[in-house]
Amino acid sequence: MQTKELNQAVKNNPEKFPKGYILELSEPEKFELVKNFDRFEKQKHSTVLPKAFTEKGLYMLATILKSPKAVETTIAIVEAYAKLKELSRVIVVVPQYEDKSTEQQVLLHRGGQLVEDIMNDILPKQSSETSFELNLAMFKFKHSVKRENEDEVRKLKEEVAELKKKIKP
Repeated sequence: MQTKELNQAVKNNPEKFPKGYILELSEPEKFELVKNFDRFEKQKHSTVLPKAFTEKGLYMLATILKSPKAVETTIAIVEAYAKLKELSRVIVVVPQYEDKSTEQQVLLHRGGQLVEDIMNDILPKQSSETSFELNLAMFKFKHSVKRENEDEVRKLKEEVAELKKKIKP
């Protein structure tokens, strides 16, 4: 998708991008961007400061774009939201049943399945195996991740290093 098309989509839907969904880069940030990425060389002398989408902004953008990737992303967002809503309903209902009753056990199992589904969608697949256990007041969730892709591990480590640089003063 062309930048021009993205800009037009945002311009045509300003109500969908409240504060915190799109950030305008400062002059030093623009300079850093041009310095680090050759493809932005044309931006060097532009008087317009580039914009960047936050994660929420990207999700909102996916809802208004018509590309196959945007549709796929929107569907994934809706699916994750539906799982979270179902999980919240399960968490509210579980205490209404007697401890260790069949109904409570079924709901706890369903809650664990929902958390696992959500985590599986979020966690990357890489090349080693990692397990963690999450104890949520009403149920425990144990998750194992089999890692299959070394390139993804490297990319994630680089992203974490970049984030650490940005966080540290």
